[in-house]
Amino acid sequence: MGDHGMKTTSIGVQNLCVPCHNRCRYCLLSWDGKLPGMDYDRSSAYARRFHEWLRENRPDLSFQFYFGYSMEHPRLLEAIDFMQSLGSAGGRFLQLDGLAFRDEAQTAAFLGGLRAHGIQDINLTIYGTREYHDRFAGRRGDYDYLLTILRTASDIGLSASVGIPVTRENASQLPELIALLEQNRLSSLRCFIPHAEGRGASLDPVRLRGSDFDALLPAIQSRFNRKVFKTEAEWLSSDPLPIPEKRALTISLTPENVDFFQALPFDETIAYLEKLDDDYYSVLPSIPELMERYGAPAGDGLYSFRDLCLHYQRRYVAEHGLRLYDVTDERGCFSRRY
Repeated sequence: MGDHGMKTTSIGVQNLCVPCHNRCRYCLLSWDGKLPGMDYDRSSAYARRFHEWLRENRPDLSFQFYFGYSMEHPRLLEAIDFMQSLGSAGGRFLQLDGLAFRDEAQTAAFLGGLRAHGIQDINLTIYGTREYHDRFAGRRGDYDYLLTILRTASDIGLSASVGIPVTRENASQLPELIALLEQNRLSSLRCFIPHAEGRGASLDPVRLRGSDFDALLPAIQSRFNRKVFKTEAEWLSSDPLPIPEKRALTISLTPENVDFFQALPFDETIAYLEKLDDDYYSVLPSIPELMERYGAPAGDGLYSFRDLCLHYQRRYVAEHGLRLYDVTDERGCFSRRY
């Protein structure tokens, strides 16, 4: 356990070795067409060894292995079987944004393969109606292809869910979009406030406000989780605050760091990741102090608590000209506190 009584709960290994066919405006991983990851087989062998070591030595920690930027893996079914053998979420649930286009028959074969290999739910992100979605995703035809995936999933009995990131730009499209999506059998259809990480920070000027939310139809409002997304003013007056007490740590394997990690004993690897997290947060004021310093008591923008804290932390880092290894950047080795 590092300082602040922060409890480490999980270790992840990621390899950003698979290209994405989209260039979404709010890409968490700021995909720019260059793959920072490494040879897949070497990364999966490392993940297997780490998983086995944890089972024996740190059974209190859960383990995840995943790859990105999309699921367009040349040996996807084999990768799913592998993730299942490690108990990773990717053995059951896949986000299928940014795939290469397939025709209806190819899509049916692809989804049928996923289902046969134990995938229980697929998830798609839809950014608005056709023209807006395609522009946001950076690919013409993406919207129609996602609808093909939804229809096909419905036909073969594969559970599918949809998320819609909502801003001031696309809020007016929601009635039409949701009516259309509801024609498919969906396990869930949720609206959410887009994250402010990676390129997502560029959406801050169009962040949904409480007043925008109040103007939405009740049937649309009910698709937001208002326990997760609150206005800044609501968070500032929340008691108790959901202050993070736990953290999930992730290694991002690259050609530059793989030799380092392969030579490092696993207990030292965990300590190394914990220190990255501790070092970052130890130079920042506590969350209550940041809220005191930067909080706008009448702030009407809707945030997740994590994004609001990131917003304040970034302001502090910028104001003080701090040069820190950024453990919130999910392209490198990173941590998520929760």
